[in-house]
Amino acid sequence: MNEPFDLSLSICGEFRRPRQMLADQSYDGHLSIHDNNMAKELGFRAGPIEGPTHFSQFIPLLHHIFGNTWFERGCISAHYQNMVVEGEEVRAFAKLPARNSGIIHIWAEKRDATPVLTGTASIGPDYGETEIAKRMAALRPPVQLVILRDLKVGQKGAGNPEKVRMGFDQHMGTQYPFSLNDKLKVITEPSSWYRRDGGAASPWGRAIVPLEMISVLLQYTTGKAGFSTRGPAVGLFAGQEIKLIKGPLFVDHPYELEREIVALSESKRTESNWVRTKVYDGVTRELVAEMILNSATLKGSYAKYQEEAKALGKREPLDADRPR
Repeated sequence: MNEPFDLSLSICGEFRRPRQMLADQSYDGHLSIHDNNMAKELGFRAGPIEGPTHFSQFIPLLHHIFGNTWFERGCISAHYQNMVVEGEEVRAFAKLPARNSGIIHIWAEKRDATPVLTGTASIGPDYGETEIAKRMAALRPPVQLVILRDLKVGQKGAGNPEKVRMGFDQHMGTQYPFSLNDKLKVITEPSSWYRRDGGAASPWGRAIVPLEMISVLLQYTTGKAGFSTRGPAVGLFAGQEIKLIKGPLFVDHPYELEREIVALSESKRTESNWVRTKVYDGVTRELVAEMILNSATLKGSYAKYQEEAKALGKREPLDADRPR
């Protein structure tokens, strides 16, 4: 039967002020873009909040749409558009699924309607054409990488498998200088299912790792991968996909990670590596989740970029060379 109205309806959450927890972050022996002074040196007004922090605002919406299945087979896939600094308000949106569709459009905006991220959310096992899959399919080979020139597509992590777990009070290292309990004190969308005292009442009988903290868990041992780049240079997350295959992931449970570079790309300002991290249950060895992370390194943050680019005979990418 023909529908008399357009039923492409959307739902949204409340405006939230996500917290900045990475001011003291460091990697490769230097501060990151989340440090205010470093950010200002690179032309930004302040240290931004890390992209996956915004994922939490989508969880109540996606649970409303997909139910508990979201935590078991959900996939969020996002392209980060504009940085958010502490104090700014952000709202998450999700388009309700059309009939017989398991994938939806999601986005987030600041109060003045500045876009924060755009992407997709879906349920497996057929996750559909996700935002990251679409962007990777449109990539063109880089002209000549400088900072990332030692990396190769298909390169696997030297530390495979990397053994990880996340306890409530476990400090997550110099890249994430806080614990899960620290995050739970300020998370934008709290849930008893995340907590030590409420996890037993979750549908899985255990406390689950919040989606934004899955990113932290999977980056905890990334230094073991051996994906060496020229530096010091400063990077940021440009896009990210977290896919639950047999979730949820549990607090204080062992996991094993395997990493692989699945794409390399560049734009006029950045060089990017795209890394797929597969997550295996440390007890059963079942594949339980995957993450694809597009990390973009700012060319202007590498002091030797122009010198080394000239030595390599590099030309700047034309519009046709950039990701579409």
